[in-house]
Amino acid sequence: MLDPSLYRDAMSRYAGHVQIVTTAHAGEKRGVTITAACSLSDNPAMVLACVNASNPKNAIFSRSGNFALNTLSADQVDLANAFSGRDPSLTAEQRFALGDWQELVTGAPVLKTAMAAFDCRLVELKVMATHMLLIGEVMGVSFGEHGQALLYMDRGYRTL
Repeated sequence: MLDPSLYRDAMSRYAGHVQIVTTAHAGEKRGVTITAACSLSDNPAMVLACVNASNPKNAIFSRSGNFALNTLSADQVDLANAFSGRDPSLTAEQRFALGDWQELVTGAPVLKTAMAAFDCRLVELKVMATHMLLIGEVMGVSFGEHGQALLYMDRGYRTL
């Protein structure tokens, strides 16, 4: 079996687009900064997003039946940091107060200023090793201003 630290070192050289995956259920909101997300299909429109399965707060994604994938731009590093969990003293309410949010179709929080946001109905959740794979059918999209993409590579933020 490959040493996990060696794997993480190799993956740190892999650039990923920074996104916040969000959901809401029974008055509770959850948002997590991720780089593991991609398109699965355009007909029907479907996306995949991965969140850490070992964090008990992420169980809300299985209960809610929805999620939004919010694509960040280079000027949204503060939001990326807030939702990354680097500052555990921030409550969900404080994190969400840093952005301007709306609902489109499913009830998941959608960032109005995201470069692109995908509002999804959860169609499948699968636990694979350390992560939950969220597969969603895109029910709505929104666009913020077009800008430089926010990427994460070499354990730091970059732009493109």
